[in-house]
Amino acid sequence: MLKLVSGDILLSNAQAIAHGIAPGDHFNQGLALALRERYPAMAKDFRHYCQVAHPKTGEVWAWAGADGKRIVCLLTQEAAQNNRAHPGAATTHNVNVALRALRNLVEAEKFTSLALPRLATGVGGLKWEEVLPLIQTHLGDLDIPVEVYETWQSGVQAG
Repeated sequence: MLKLVSGDILLSNAQAIAHGIAPGDHFNQGLALALRERYPAMAKDFRHYCQVAHPKTGEVWAWAGADGKRIVCLLTQEAAQNNRAHPGAATTHNVNVALRALRNLVEAEKFTSLALPRLATGVGGLKWEEVLPLIQTHLGDLDIPVEVYETWQSGVQAG
């Protein structure tokens, strides 16, 4: 059951927060930066994973914090090229593949709830009108609460 909400996704009570990044991402912008600041071990573990596994766009990587919170990185953006600090753009194809993989993960690991931001629309550069239908297609019929944070409000818990 998909619910569009406003608020601060970092205050979500959802078991898992999913967000879009690029392979090898440095977690230095947007929600990724906020997650790195809150869960520095996650960013370190992701860097190690990228060095060992060389993930591709469209894949997902899940991490569990000591507090029980799950962070799921959806590889929606192209990796940074030519030693650039910033990753490439997201594509609807990558978002589509990553959301399919997220659904499989949610079902396999029996997540109880999930929260997502306006996936791939910030640093990723996609239009929300392109991304929301993909989220609805892949996650809209899940039997768990799925919060989609349409509007970010710092320090405000979604109701």
